[in-house]
Amino acid sequence: MRIRSLGVIDDAVVELSPGFTAVTGETGAGKTMVVTSLGLLLGGRADPALVRIGSPSAVVEGRISVAPGDAAAVRAEEAGAELDDGALIISRTVSAEGRSRAHLGGRSVPVGVLAELADDLVAVHGQTDQQGLLKPARQRGALDRYAGEAVAGPLAEYSAAYRRLRAVSAELDELTTRARERAQEADLLRFGLAEIEAVEPRPGEDVELAAEAERLGHAEALASAAALAHGALAGNPEDPEVLDATTLVAGAGRALEAVRSHDPALAALADRIGELSILLADVAGELAGYADNLDADPRRLAAVEERRAALTSLTRKYGTDVAAVLAWAEESAARLTELDGDDDRIGELTEERDALRAELSGLAQALTDARTEAAARFADAVTAELASLAMPHARVSFAIRQTEDPGGVEVGGRTVAYGPHGVDEVELLLAPHPGAPPRPIAKGASGGELSRVMLAVEVVFAGTDPVPTYLFDEVDAGVGGKAAVEIGRRLAKLAKSAQVVVVTHLPQVAAFADRQLLVEKTSDGSVTRSGVTVLEGEDRVRELSRMLAGQEDSETARAHAEELLATARADG
Repeated sequence: MRIRSLGVIDDAVVELSPGFTAVTGETGAGKTMVVTSLGLLLGGRADPALVRIGSPSAVVEGRISVAPGDAAAVRAEEAGAELDDGALIISRTVSAEGRSRAHLGGRSVPVGVLAELADDLVAVHGQTDQQGLLKPARQRGALDRYAGEAVAGPLAEYSAAYRRLRAVSAELDELTTRARERAQEADLLRFGLAEIEAVEPRPGEDVELAAEAERLGHAEALASAAALAHGALAGNPEDPEVLDATTLVAGAGRALEAVRSHDPALAALADRIGELSILLADVAGELAGYADNLDADPRRLAAVEERRAALTSLTRKYGTDVAAVLAWAEESAARLTELDGDDDRIGELTEERDALRAELSGLAQALTDARTEAAARFADAVTAELASLAMPHARVSFAIRQTEDPGGVEVGGRTVAYGPHGVDEVELLLAPHPGAPPRPIAKGASGGELSRVMLAVEVVFAGTDPVPTYLFDEVDAGVGGKAAVEIGRRLAKLAKSAQVVVVTHLPQVAAFADRQLLVEKTSDGSVTRSGVTVLEGEDRVRELSRMLAGQEDSETARAHAEELLATARADG
């Protein structure tokens, strides 16, 4: 990794060993920035407070080896990234204003994509994880993760049934607690539908009646206009002296008919006058029929207006026009059917709820059985690890309990409380020596013992996590002496099958590392490119001496440091 302008680090490069790398240095030198940098590369939260004062942004770039076909490589390629000679190049920039950018394999990607890769690349274990594992809920999650598919399968089925039960119960509660409201809604719908049914509106009826009312209201004027137009076209028997359009057009036609054979153009005009005569006769006939059929009955007008008033009463309540009223009636009829079926629906939901509760009982029992079996294996594995960490007589166990609840589900002949993760309350217990009663690890272990228990748990997890790199951030805090040597030995053993990075203050741990990196500040309080160095030979002895006694040149400390390195080499 290359780290620039992050915390106390100005510009530094960190190269990690394929096996066990220990990162050491004085308190406040910036060792934790190595962990922070890795967190940023893997989609961690971007905190602008991490940006070095005076710098516009902090940048972390990392080169991570991946094998083609690995889950991380496949996901990266899906995001458009390209592998660089079997390695994935990741970059993260955090500005002092809080903006964050991520690049993966030369392609800009959302930060969330980096977080997706994290689970397949690196497992980070730190003091925060230790504190989290003191909580029973985290302990249950840890046990489930350790158990793998044995718990994941039943838990997935249980979770699906639990979600369905919650949905069914919520709907059932709504139907029963809102029964009065729904009954009132049904009555209102029935009233509206009855009112519409009594009027029986037809689609488009309001438009037709409006046109008819307009016509009936002006019947006399329409009849007079039709009569005048008919007289102008066809003549008036009471005044034969007045020439009409039909007579005039007929005369024009006769005038042209006598000479049409002499000129084709004139003959064409004569034909058009003939067509005009026919059209005039048709229009005159329709005008006569219109006048004869025109209904000027005031009673019909009154009936139309009455019908329009009935339709208007509906449109004021149920829609802007008759079409909207009919649409409301259709929707309301469907809603009324639904409301009227509430009793049937309540019966169906009650039956489904009871069936789901019975199903949940069986799945919860299967989940408890799977957790109990996994808990025994997990406890044995952690106990074995503790023997390797200078706690040979300590015993770890799990308490898996349920709480009585009359409103719960029946499991093993008891009615117990249940939740989204089952019915089990899981707690990790420790008996530090023979004869000591098992107690919750938060109460049953000293500070040093707690660190070793947590490290043992982490190492057991590491054996089940399919990731190539494990980072431990000062999980050896509160430990010293022989226990510290055993921790270093155990981490070295783990590093034979995976890459292990440890940020530590303990020389007993650092001595077992394949590579030791020293982080140190310059005189102005910053870490520069030369501030992260690989320690070898005499330099490594000096750093271990400083870690042991605070004095690099102490002969006693140097002898002890050389002895530690010799012990580590002998184990390797």
